[in-house]
Amino acid sequence: MKTQTCHLKSNRLLVAFLPALLILFVGYVNASLYRTWSLPEGAKARLNKGGVSRVAYSPDGTLLAVASNIGIWLYDPQTGEERNLLTRHKEYVTKILFSPDGQTLASTGYGEISDYSEIIRLWDVKNGRLLYTLRGHTDWIRSISFSPDGQTLASGSSDRTIRLWDVKSGRLLRKFTDHERRSFVDIAISPDGQILAGNDDNIIRLWDIKNGRLLRKLTGHTDWITSMAFSLDSRTLVTGSRDTKLHLWDVGTGDPLKTLTEHTDWITSVSFSPDGQILASRSRDGKLCLYDADTGNLLKTFAGQARSIRSRSFSPDSQMLVNWGWDHIIRLYDVGTGDLLKTLTGHTGEIQSVSFSPDGQTLISKSADQTIRLWEVNTGDLLRTLTGHIYHINSVAFSPDGRTLADGGHYRNTIRLYDVGTGDLLRMLTGHTQNVECVVFSPNGETLASGSMDNTIHLWEVGTGEILRTLTGHTESVVSVAFSPDGQTLATGSRDATIRLYDVGTGDLLRTLTGHTESVISVRFSPDGQTLASGNEDATVRLYDVSTADLLRTLTGHTGRIRSVSFSPDGEILASGSTDTTIRLWDIGTGRTLRILIGQTKDVNSVAFSPDGQTLASGYVDTPIRLWDVRTGRILRTFRGHTKDVKSISFSPDGQTLASGSRDGTVLLWDLTPE
Repeated sequence: MKTQTCHLKSNRLLVAFLPALLILFVGYVNASLYRTWSLPEGAKARLNKGGVSRVAYSPDGTLLAVASNIGIWLYDPQTGEERNLLTRHKEYVTKILFSPDGQTLASTGYGEISDYSEIIRLWDVKNGRLLYTLRGHTDWIRSISFSPDGQTLASGSSDRTIRLWDVKSGRLLRKFTDHERRSFVDIAISPDGQILAGNDDNIIRLWDIKNGRLLRKLTGHTDWITSMAFSLDSRTLVTGSRDTKLHLWDVGTGDPLKTLTEHTDWITSVSFSPDGQILASRSRDGKLCLYDADTGNLLKTFAGQARSIRSRSFSPDSQMLVNWGWDHIIRLYDVGTGDLLKTLTGHTGEIQSVSFSPDGQTLISKSADQTIRLWEVNTGDLLRTLTGHIYHINSVAFSPDGRTLADGGHYRNTIRLYDVGTGDLLRMLTGHTQNVECVVFSPNGETLASGSMDNTIHLWEVGTGEILRTLTGHTESVVSVAFSPDGQTLATGSRDATIRLYDVGTGDLLRTLTGHTESVISVRFSPDGQTLASGNEDATVRLYDVSTADLLRTLTGHTGRIRSVSFSPDGEILASGSTDTTIRLWDIGTGRTLRILIGQTKDVNSVAFSPDGQTLASGYVDTPIRLWDVRTGRILRTFRGHTKDVKSISFSPDGQTLASGSRDGTVLLWDLTPE
């Protein structure tokens, strides 16, 4: 009976704690599941989320869309949790826009026709399903806009056309091609949904949306029109130009109503307040003017603030105005009094966009530091920061035990250490003052070396993240670092055309290898530590005696810059990748070319041998990764999935995983286990 009572108590405890356990489990799964969303074939995980280009709130404020180099991330703005990843664009997403009802998301990005053609994709926001791909533009899509009822999407392109699309069917409704100058830069749909405005250099055209008829041309600006906006009643159109003037037009007649001349520099944006009572304009010199929308009379001028690049900056209730720019500071002003209400600080890079949530309670900001921050408007408190978006990965490296991966690139001058098994970020190493160009672990895994555009090399203690010492002497960027097999010497290659050898224990400079005439892009020790290979922008590979610094041999044959060199594990073969689109395998003993591998028509950025020496991996400018049979030169496998250049590749010590770092801001882990 006592045992039964204990079981009953245990069951009650289990029932009581089960919801909490489930929450913990679900939270753990959700926290890491996004790393496996929409993976390319052959990949098993993705680290980082790609560089950010645009952010947008859904109309009801329940979703936040973030356009990145690899797709569109959907977040819950209340929790900061990832909800979905939409990936179909071949390269980075250039624009995103929710439909008025929030059920459809439109995005633009590069297509397949040419390097500059773009396509539009329409997504079902609820389930992330791709609805339609809208093709037809043959150049950059400069602007997209939904009609007020959400049934029509307008797109303006540098191909000198404006197109109207039916959102429900994806069908092209109408194409406007009446042009005289360069290209359509911007489009706007009147709030009543009847008029489409498009500018072409310094001319504005107004079309009847229903029948496609050209209603009138508005002329008067003497330079490129940079921004335009309809008044709430659709009767007035305001346009800003590089000629520093604001023109107000009567939409019904096309007559000029008023010309505003308070600006003395290019006008970068114009917008009406949500209640339609105020007209705001900004110029390139940071001057912000507020006008009475009915009379055009100047109400207030804000001068001396940093340049803003976003047109709409009013709060939804029109009571506040937000301004931001180069100084990394966000400022909130009272529209009625002009008083500065709050300053929001924390970003470490240029602030690129700021917008209010639909309810006006939250402010979202995006910065060149690749963070997205959400702020409480009433208090100015930082609510949360969305991280993981990284602009550019330059280098990846596995630790000797294969449990940790390091990457470095264009992200707040930091290095990130990840747990390979879980994908969790273990630690961020900060100390460089410019972008990190290269990273490598010491043979015992206890030290990490990094080279930077700040001309320095840092040696880090992996366990604590502390800087052990800083090595100086190079006069330009350090773009390659390599430990000797015994871990006692560090070789560094720089754009100053020198190679330096340092004592790892003391940081002392042992010797400098000179003679190069251009940047040294890649350096590697032979497995026995006696030879150092360097790849140079002078199209040569050089082999040095490490103990004497004597030049042993110069390998010639490439016709382009050498981007990467790698020794085979037995030290008998050297692989070199070049901008001449080829990989060469060299016999170290004789300096003879054993084989030339040609698999792509673009630059080879990185080469690496597998731990058993039987396979060579290569990364290219045009994004594929190839695995080669070293003995035969045959292509074994091709991995595709990055949307920008593959800058660095690294095999795990067991040879079962390949890591690739790309300019798209992500690291992909590829499964190499036998199929």
